[in-house]
Amino acid sequence: MQTKGITDVPGIMVGHVSDYDGLTGCTVILCESGAAAGVDVRGSATGSEELHLLDPLHVTQRIHAITLAGGSAFGLEAASGVRRYLERRGIGYATSAAKVPLVSAAILYDLSIGKASARPTREMGEAAAATATSDAVKEGAVGAGTGASVGKLLGMNHAMKSGLGTATIALAGGALVSALAAVNAVGDVIDPENGHIVAGARTAPDSRRFADSARVLVSGAARAPLRRENTTLVVVATNAVLPKTGCTKLAQLASIGVARTIAPVWTMYDGDIVFALSAGNVQADINALGVAAAQAVSAAILRAVKLAPSLGGLPGLAG
Repeated sequence: MQTKGITDVPGIMVGHVSDYDGLTGCTVILCESGAAAGVDVRGSATGSEELHLLDPLHVTQRIHAITLAGGSAFGLEAASGVRRYLERRGIGYATSAAKVPLVSAAILYDLSIGKASARPTREMGEAAAATATSDAVKEGAVGAGTGASVGKLLGMNHAMKSGLGTATIALAGGALVSALAAVNAVGDVIDPENGHIVAGARTAPDSRRFADSARVLVSGAARAPLRRENTTLVVVATNAVLPKTGCTKLAQLASIGVARTIAPVWTMYDGDIVFALSAGNVQADINALGVAAAQAVSAAILRAVKLAPSLGGLPGLAG
């Protein structure tokens, strides 16, 4: 089911800021009433902030936002703007002196497309939070997906444009599981229904014929050294009630969708992270939620490349 995307889940709002001159941006997923959360880190080149908030042993039980940004580590600054926005609204974890907004963040590397000096700032994060809405989520080359690309095993001149996508799966009994993905993988995007490459490394800069990155890697034909400048960032949200341990398991099961749809995946060159949010009170089996989450993630990844236009000298499937 595809309606509005991750904002199908009540209590979830999304805002983007996109810099089309520098080809970077940020996306904010707000849960102002708080949501239990978990995380699954599979990549080995991650950039993140406040992930320990999601540890089931951490004293806090709910967070208020997740920030996804381009700009490599510089983009983590955007999360400060989200905290500033939430503080003004009186939203945060109550301490003895003030409410402290709890915002987890992760970044992807997009400095090699557009302008390397363009990075998401605190002001951009604040603006993305301020424009967050429960309306249908804008997809394609927007927000954290503005400068995203895929299929970089043979270099950027063989890559394709990617972006951000979102999809929702409905379960019997009223539960919803929705995913939002900013896809910036070193590998190719695969349609799990037929195993065909949808977007990825091309055999030549002027070709639309796919090289098959997994095959190239196994054959030893990949260029060396490969750069650690890739990442797929995913946020999964559900209206099912889950504790932090359940959210952690949901994030792990949702990662199956990443593995089904990207190859190679979780490499030493990727910073892949999946977040999971529980923002409801519907009762549902965690196993069923996990199956739906993997399906939603696969669908979101496919939409991220199918809706991406050509930008920054890279061809996109949206023209």
